[in-house]
Amino acid sequence: MVTKAGARTESAFSAIADPTRRAILDLVRNREMSAGDIARRFPVSRPAIAKHVRVLRQAGLLRERREATSRYYRLDPAALQAVDQWLAPYRLFWAAKLVDLKRVVEEEAKAKSKKDET
Repeated sequence: MVTKAGARTESAFSAIADPTRRAILDLVRNREMSAGDIARRFPVSRPAIAKHVRVLRQAGLLRERREATSRYYRLDPAALQAVDQWLAPYRLFWAAKLVDLKRVVEEEAKAKSKKDET
């Protein structure tokens, strides 16, 4: 059974799978932007960008504010928490691998140094 939270998490993964949608999230990460400002940054039609924005909104990744006839969007990072939680074990995995790599490189450098001394 997929819960509402589970469906939103799945939507977030699906939404960020597209490079254009990730680029939109990057644009609004630090500041709110109008729909027109977002659309002008891409070499595709405004309706195509509107579809991307709609997917991001439905996934809970964007918040919309309306002012008269304008729409403004900003990042809603709460939906990314599920993605972050899913990535956590992989971060630990790669951190451990990097520690192992560092140890091997240091051991090889030490062995080479000893060999060069002789």
